[in-house]
Formats: sequence, C-alpha cells, structure tokens
Amino acid sequence: MTKSIEGHRRTATLGTRLCRANLAAAAESLAARDPHLASIYQVHGVPPMWGRPQGFVTLLRIVLEQQVSLVSARSMFERLNKNIEPFTTERFINAGESYLRSLGVTRQKAHYCIQVAQAFNDGRLDQLGRLNDEDAHAVLLSIKGVGPWTANIYLLMALRRPDIWPDGDVALATAVSRLRKMNTRPSFAGLAQIAEAWRPYRSVAARMLWQYYLAERSRSNDRVT
Repeated sequence: MTKSIEGHRRTATLGTRLCRANLAAAAESLAARDPHLASIYQVHGVPPMWGRPQGFVTLLRIVLEQQVSLVSARSMFERLNKNIEPFTTERFINAGESYLRSLGVTRQKAHYCIQVAQAFNDGRLDQLGRLNDEDAHAVLLSIKGVGPWTANIYLLMALRRPDIWPDGDVALATAVSRLRKMNTRPSFAGLAQIAEAWRPYRSVAARMLWQYYLAERSRSNDRVT
C-alpha cells in the first residue's frame, strides 16, 4: 500500500465529510483505477450525493426502511409525521409504543422507534460527528434496533463519511453482478471483499453503483411499458 493511499485512509477515518468537490474527485479517482466503475462514470458522470440531514428524523426513517420497500417506509413516515406533533424525540417518547402501533407500525419497529428517540434525547449521539468511523458505528449499534446496515447508511448519508460500505445492501449486490456479468449475485461477504479495492472511497463507489442500479431499473421499466 502506498503512503498516499494510507494517508487517504487515515483522513477518511478521522471524519472527513464528503462535499460535491471531493465527491467528484473521488469518483474520478475510482473510475481511473476500476474499469467497471469507469463504465458507470463515463455514462452517468458524478453520482448524486444522496445526503440526508443529521438527527433524529433521518435515523428514524432509516430504521423504518429496514427490510421493507422505500415506498412502504415513506408511507409509514408520512403517517407518523401527520399524527405526531411536534415531531420531536420528547413527543415520540411520550406517545409510546402502543400509539405508534395504532398508526400501523409493527410491534418491533415501534419499540425501535422509541429507542432511537431516547438515544437522541439523552445525548448519547451528541458527539457522533466527532468520532472516527469505527467508534461512531459502535455508538449507533448500541441503540436497540439499529443494525450494521442502518448504522452504515447513517454514516454514509447523514455524516457523509467517505469510506463506509453498507453491508447487506441488495441493490449494490445486484449492480455488481450486472456490471461484472456474474451468473449470480455475490454474497454480502464476497461483495465486501470486492469493495476493499475501493478504499478509501467505498462510500463513493456505493453511490456510483446505486446510480447505475437506478438507471438500469429505469431502462427496464421503460422497455416493459
């Protein structure tokens, strides 16, 4: 490993945030060293940031997105947003799990939502942005209901860390299998191993692959209609 790559990795670990400028530079760098990512970059250019604001609402929405479609999660969030006023951690905690369940939230996710609200309310996440990737990930995992994928998506999209790989993401596995013309989707462990080559910009590689996945899905839908 060269000193320059090692230096980039240390910078990523210490909390550098992606912005439009370094996102573009990282995408160009990845395209220069990976022909599959280059094919995405040549057609689609710099990927979208897909950033989300830091805080309770974003982490709550990611928890709602676990193991369901984005459409379903959005519908559930809109129902909560309509019925819980003001939309604050205190109001969530006071509303309680039974009220969330009356709005259609499952028993398990109602419990998780309250746990997320309590984590923000008691200050556990106040210094999250100051922590390195590993420590921030560990703090998020300490919240019941926040698993590795949820923690990584929050780090990738809300904290905009440059070197986070969202293990367990089916869209990324599908994109890689299509790009590499594989007969089957790679396992998540195999996908993580492939992603090692994209350090210290795995978050940018993930955005490029999502960009490709969405473009391909749109093309498929156009052919069907």
